[in-house]
Amino acid sequence: MPKKVGAGTSNVSKSIVWDKTTDDTYHHIILKSPLIIMLTPVLTLVASVATVFYSLYIIVSTYLLRHRMKREYGTLPPKKLPQKDPVFGTDVVLQNLDAAKKFGFLALLKKRHAEQGQTFTTNTYLRTTINTCDPKLIQTVLSNQFEDFGMGPLRRKSASPLLGRGIFTTDNETWAHQRALIRPSFIRAQVTDFSIFETHVNQLIQLIARENYTIDLQQLFFRMVLDSNSEYLFGESVGLMSDYASDSAHTFHHALDYAQQGTILRLRLGNLMFAHRDAKFRDSCGIVHAYADKFVKQALEFREHEKLYPMEKKDEYARTKYVFLNELAKDTDNPIMLRDQIVNMLLAARDTTAGLLAFAFFLLARNPRVWDKLRADVLENYTEPLTYDAVMQMTYLRYVLQETLRLFPPIATNSRMANKDCVIPVGGGPDGRSPMFVAKNNVVTYSTFVMHRRPELFGPDAEEFIPERWETLRPGWEYLPFNGGPRVCPGQKFALTESSYTIARLLHAFSGIENLDPTDWREQLTLSLTLNNGVKLLTLSFHAVYLARHAMQVSVPEDYLKDESFEYCILGMWDKVVMAPGLDHRGIECCHKQAAATQ
Repeated sequence: MPKKVGAGTSNVSKSIVWDKTTDDTYHHIILKSPLIIMLTPVLTLVASVATVFYSLYIIVSTYLLRHRMKREYGTLPPKKLPQKDPVFGTDVVLQNLDAAKKFGFLALLKKRHAEQGQTFTTNTYLRTTINTCDPKLIQTVLSNQFEDFGMGPLRRKSASPLLGRGIFTTDNETWAHQRALIRPSFIRAQVTDFSIFETHVNQLIQLIARENYTIDLQQLFFRMVLDSNSEYLFGESVGLMSDYASDSAHTFHHALDYAQQGTILRLRLGNLMFAHRDAKFRDSCGIVHAYADKFVKQALEFREHEKLYPMEKKDEYARTKYVFLNELAKDTDNPIMLRDQIVNMLLAARDTTAGLLAFAFFLLARNPRVWDKLRADVLENYTEPLTYDAVMQMTYLRYVLQETLRLFPPIATNSRMANKDCVIPVGGGPDGRSPMFVAKNNVVTYSTFVMHRRPELFGPDAEEFIPERWETLRPGWEYLPFNGGPRVCPGQKFALTESSYTIARLLHAFSGIENLDPTDWREQLTLSLTLNNGVKLLTLSFHAVYLARHAMQVSVPEDYLKDESFEYCILGMWDKVVMAPGLDHRGIECCHKQAAATQ
């Protein structure tokens, strides 16, 4: 039986005493011997030659393997975008950055596809990027050959200062574990609970009134959705819609926006991201993390308390309120993992929903026919309080949201990196119909924005806002507002529910809107698509009775609220309320209650 290494070495160590004399002998006899001195250059040369030959072997064998794969599958190269610099692609990079600066990157991308076809390649930073708007190719990358593609190290490095190792930057087992943690949090019971949104939508309606109905709805939507989603995720609202929003809330909000802008810039720079030396970006990421860490600490403390006192009686609120972070903390006590997850989820939830709402009202303000038809649908099915079942009966509302997502998908462009050499069945050749070889580390960038506006997929009126098309339209992979395949957005139902509830409430409260911005939309591309010029509107026909009821949070009979002076209720100016004729002591008591509550 062979001797164990440990036993043999211990015996040798006992028989050899390595002192200074032994050390000097080793250096003089061995290292400085003429033979060693003579062979050193030779050994160095041999090692260098071996390294060169090994590198050549790897290059040649890789080339031969790829050549064999291409020949076996009959692949053809895709079309190439003409470039002045086909090696580093500086011309393409500068075009992209200049277009983004002028709010026209998506228009540039659409123009390139119109000229080059559904699929073409660009070379930047010594790497080939495959650009596509072909639904079959996108389906292959996102679903059929899902295991062959991932987010890639470049994307992780670009986004890690803000997103860490969250669900939107990880791959393989790490991603699968995070996905499994998140999925249960979007079950139907949570998604259809309108109490999550009610308070925040009430505040939105009151804020519209305070602004004398002339507003930038996009700003209000981002504040409202951040409030509602932070309450769902953290258990506590950021509170931006409140008149008493804290300095820390505003600081967090601004830091979140700035950190997001820096992240998208790093993604655009790619291998040149080292040039991004922005101390404010790093500080903003730190502010976001510190804010989230506070709630992670609370969730972990709550977890330990639950373990110590599992039978402790809770009040009604604690028993019924669902907190996303508390549920995550049941499966892991890693604070960094928890923080990364909620930052990822908060950004995705805020931007997707707020962007959808902003674009919906941007389109409605420019299409009065659609507004009138949608409002009739809402009023016909509206209930007080508004229920999930009632919203599901608003068919035209669903069409409006689907059409908005078609024209303005939340993630206008996305990408995947090949984690090995592979062949996909389309994309090659002049017409893009032949198989195409994709080398390891090449990037496939796909644009849902361009795909959703292709006339051959959605008709000659693909650029127009026509919700009625969804009466018969049943698209497949050509319609991907929330991605597709295993990485499809887990919170899409939540976003659609919150958007539907908010739109229904607003259309019930206001009979019309007037567009105050004659210019066309300008893109704002961060991690999601928004409007650079906002959504500037004038809301019409203020419903004082309806709004006063919600502002006072008490039951007020409709007969008691016939005078327009009840707008003062919404504005909180209780001392200026002029009582309507016939208002009895119950109506007066309602006003007194609210006055006392606001002092």
